[in-house]
Order: sequence, then structure tokens, then C-alpha cells
Amino acid sequence: MTFVPKLAKTLLSAAAIALAATSAFAATITVGGKNFTEQLIIAEITKQLLGSKGYTVDKKDGMGTKIVRAALENGEVDLYWEYTGTSLITFNKVTERLSPEETYNRVKQMDGEKGLVWLAPSTANNTYAYVVKPGNAKTEGLETISDLAKAYNDGKPILMGTTAEFPKRPDGLIGLQEVYGFEAGRANVRPMDLGLAYNALANGDLDTIAAQATDGQIAALGLKVLKDDKGFFPNYALTPVVRKQVLDEHPDLKDTLEAISTKLDDATMQRLNSEVDVEKKTIETVAADYLKSIGM
Repeated sequence: MTFVPKLAKTLLSAAAIALAATSAFAATITVGGKNFTEQLIIAEITKQLLGSKGYTVDKKDGMGTKIVRAALENGEVDLYWEYTGTSLITFNKVTERLSPEETYNRVKQMDGEKGLVWLAPSTANNTYAYVVKPGNAKTEGLETISDLAKAYNDGKPILMGTTAEFPKRPDGLIGLQEVYGFEAGRANVRPMDLGLAYNALANGDLDTIAAQATDGQIAALGLKVLKDDKGFFPNYALTPVVRKQVLDEHPDLKDTLEAISTKLDDATMQRLNSEVDVEKKTIETVAADYLKSIGM
């Protein structure tokens, strides 16, 4: 029988514990993200946070909505932050009007059947919002989306800036035109990067933008948000979604991600988006400063 001194046993035991801990947290987590500022920020926040917890993080952002969702379902991505309204309408084809809580519960249940776990949602509601610039003669006096619809029906050539996805989405222009009873017309719709759209609106090259409610430029440029008077746009609560298999293997991810999601609100996301889009800070700097500000 081999004799192992007591000190050696202690050292070996400590090394084994350390090795086990290292193995547990050396796993690579692939974080997905979409291709606009808010998503780039939240993907980077997630990368830095998980990295601080010992994970190796592979960040794959800049993807379209359907692409990143497919990547989550087929295992190419382990988690990303999705919006409740997007899952409800785009991925689960639910068209009935639901409250924010009902929307969350419905997507949690339906996506859960697909092996996707919705963690605690944030109160940051990045719903769509039509914005106009005060002083533009073509949009002066518009207060609601119904007013905008009437302007199109009256033949006014109002130039609309949108993301590339918005005109094709059932929770975007397709559904909006049906509910509000108008057609903007292809000649009046300008799909483009949202940052460029804000510049074009400010310069008078566009008349309205199908924006996102947490965009930092809305306040920075003094834009007016048209009221969604028919309640077309659902709640879009920004929420971490994780593959169940990954969460089962790394249950600590739940508390780690919810420590962020439960702190995010509209004002916070508007500020973070503005720091990137208006103040021109880097995504990495904004993410790091935010984590420091909340003690993480």
C-alpha cells in the first residue's frame, strides 16, 4: 500500500476540487445576437458577464431574427436575448391581442415545448414606434398611426424608413397595413440601417421611421412618437432565452442572466443605445461600464 503524507493528501484534494471547478466553468457558451445596436450591446454584456464567471464565450451577433432563432433551435447558438412579441407572432403565429404578462406566459409555454427556456423578462419593451420630426410639413399635425394611415390613403408621398426585416414581418408593415387599412406603397418605403434612417429623418430625406421604442436617438433628436391608437404592436420584453439542454448542464446560467434581465428597463436601454449611437462609444466600453455600474 502506497503511503501518502497528510499534507500531500490535502494538496491533492484541493487540486482535484480546483480541477473540477475549472472543468465545470471552462465550457464554451455560444451567445447569439441580432444586427442592431440594442442586440449588439446585450450580446456583449452577456459575453463579458459570463466571461467573468469563468466561461469561455463565443459571441455570434449581427444575425437576422430568423437566422439567430434557427441557430438557437439547431444548437449552433446556446442562448440569445429575444423579444416576447417577436416569438409570439413571428415564430408561434399567434395573432390574438394579449397583455404583456399573457404574451410572456404564452411564448414561455410554446417555446418550452421546443426545448427553449425563457428566463425572467426585463421591463425593457422594445416595441415598434413610428416617429416623425417636428417641423416637417408632410407630417405636421400627425398624432397617431391612424393619422399616418389617412395621409397615405390621401395620396401623400410620405417616405418611410424601416429596417430590412420590418416590411416583411407580420408584426411589422404587413400586419400594420391590414389593421390600419392603408398601403404605403413600395416607392415610399426605404429599407435601410436604422442608424442611417435617423440621419435621413434629421436631414429631411425621410418623413417617418418605423423605429424601436428604446432607441437612443428618439430623445436625442427630439422626435415625436405617433400613438399606436389601435394597439397593433404587442409587448416586446427583452428576455434571455436558453436551450434547455444547456441550462440543465449549467443551471447557474439562470441566476447569472436574470441578475441582468431583472434590472433592465426602457430608460436603461435608451441610455445604453444612446451612448453607442449618439455619443459614439464602443459597444465593448458601454457593456463594461454598465456591468461596473451595477456591481457585476
